[in-house]
Formats: sequence, structure tokens, C-alpha cells
Amino acid sequence: MTRLLSIALVTTSLIFAAGCGSKKKKGDQAGTPEGQISTQPLNFDPMGSDSGNIVGLKTINFDFDRATLTSDARRLLGENADWIRQNANVTVQVEGHCDKRGSVEYNLALGERRAQAVKNYLVSLGIPSKQLTVISYGKEKPVALGDSEADYASNRRANFVPLPQ
Repeated sequence: MTRLLSIALVTTSLIFAAGCGSKKKKGDQAGTPEGQISTQPLNFDPMGSDSGNIVGLKTINFDFDRATLTSDARRLLGENADWIRQNANVTVQVEGHCDKRGSVEYNLALGERRAQAVKNYLVSLGIPSKQLTVISYGKEKPVALGDSEADYASNRRANFVPLPQ
């Protein structure tokens, strides 16, 4: 039994070591010529956002336990669609979030519905679906840590994050 455990441990160690040992050669970076760095700005402000909002895109808020877009949310998404059209080279991830009430599983599903509602509306405004991805963080990434209704309302949102090109 000890010998079997030792063999399994050695095998696992070798698998992990093999995955960590490769180096990239110079010039292997796709999309940029050797020795050059892309100078295209993303208009990205990591200090002024929760998990990386793109400057120029507005966060969308939701009512309690809802994934439906309000008239204000649709107006903001119209403005966001204009920004996305002007930055067609940027892939945007829509993150769905919830307040801390409810189970982890429930909030992950609700966050997914919120992010998908935002994506669907943007697609209906002519944004290519391939330019948008969705993810749910449920209640795992709050922007407000308190227990007031205002804090809860701040956390019921969908925000926008640039993805690496």
C-alpha cells in the first residue's frame, strides 16, 4: 500500500513539473511583431472600478431578486452600446453580481441571468454577440460591504470588463 502511494505521489509530481517547465521563445507573442508592444489604449481604470470596469461604460443596477432591465438600465445600455461600437476591437465581459442575501447557488444563477439580460439587450441593439461574454460572480465580489439597503442595491449590478486580446 505504501509503495502504491509513493508511486502515485511521484507520478503526480512529475505531471506538475512537466507542465511548469516550458519557456516562450522571443517573438512568440501573437499579434505583435518581435520587440514591439501594442500602443492601443483600452481606456481601462483598474483603480476606479470593481474588478475592472472600462472607463466609458456604465454599471447597470437591478431591483431586488430581479434580472429584468429597468427603463434607466436600457437607457444606460444604449449609451454603452455606442461606446462598444466605437471600440469594436475590444471584447467585453459582462459580469453579473448580487447582494449577499440568498444562497451561493441561487445568487450565481441570478447573476448569470442578469449578465445574460444585459448581453441580450446589447445584441438587440446591434452589438455582435462574439464581442460579449458573460460571467456570474453571484455575491462573491461586492462593491459595498455594509448591510444597508443602499449597500445591497449597489451590489445588485452588471459591470463591464475588458478581456485580453
